[in-house]
Amino acid sequence: MSAAPRLPATLQVFERGWLSSNNILLTDGEEATLIDAGYVSHAAQTVALVREALGARRLGRLINTHSHSDHIGGNASVQRSFGCSIIVPVGMERAVTHWDEAALLLSTAAQAGERFEVDATLAPGERFVAGELEWQALAAPGHDMDALAYYNPERRILISGDALWRDGFGILFADVLGTGDGLGEARRTLEAIGRLPVDLVLPGHGAPFAEFDDALERAFARLRAFEADGARMARNAIRACVTFKLLEVRSMALDTLPQYLAETPLYRAANERFLGMDEGALADWLVKELERAGVAERRDGALLAR
Repeated sequence: MSAAPRLPATLQVFERGWLSSNNILLTDGEEATLIDAGYVSHAAQTVALVREALGARRLGRLINTHSHSDHIGGNASVQRSFGCSIIVPVGMERAVTHWDEAALLLSTAAQAGERFEVDATLAPGERFVAGELEWQALAAPGHDMDALAYYNPERRILISGDALWRDGFGILFADVLGTGDGLGEARRTLEAIGRLPVDLVLPGHGAPFAEFDDALERAFARLRAFEADGARMARNAIRACVTFKLLEVRSMALDTLPQYLAETPLYRAANERFLGMDEGALADWLVKELERAGVAERRDGALLAR
């Protein structure tokens, strides 16, 4: 078992559980930058974590890796609490400015978010200094077509968002929904990341890790599995997003689950495009999967988060 990777003194990772992404705090003297802000229902916890870590410092900026709810949900609360500016990948600016809940996958996946204002954008190739290190913004489409990763060549650190985890990567929504080539973009992103010299990865979920080559190998294996079997990719998306919702609401009535799956655009598209099951059969399969994974249990006509 490898030792925990050593972070620069100017960088702190708040490893969050579901429903929030990790938050990364980078300090420059009396100023600080935060990467990603977690889910809206955990916003008060995010603010408390940041406030404690800041001490007497000022939070000057909040920078997002991409537009999904578990990364941007706390943006508005963080900005209200600290008066910071919010910087987003340039490709997501329009969706945020117009608060397009379908484009942000909020209405698409039955998730929540609080509207916030964008102060500036980052485009691939642009650079910024945070934590006394210079970071380059890298295009990282696939999980989110407008996502950015942030790379520091001096310390060989990659802030990967959901483009690369220790055991995979985020859901490929574009393929599940039929709106784009997430598989192809994810492959190109992994290939581009793989050409970088990386000693430390700070992912959007899970602990920081140094086993970069191993993580890439697992990510490519997962990608090949999805390329070979679209139904597997669709089932993964349904399981993950319903688990997310269940952890948020804690309980769902079993007799309403078929209708919920039929009415939520993400699940309807996944089923129509890849599975072809009736709503009742899909709900039965899902409940058994969540029970088997140990994340839910049936009790008194409800599906409960465990």
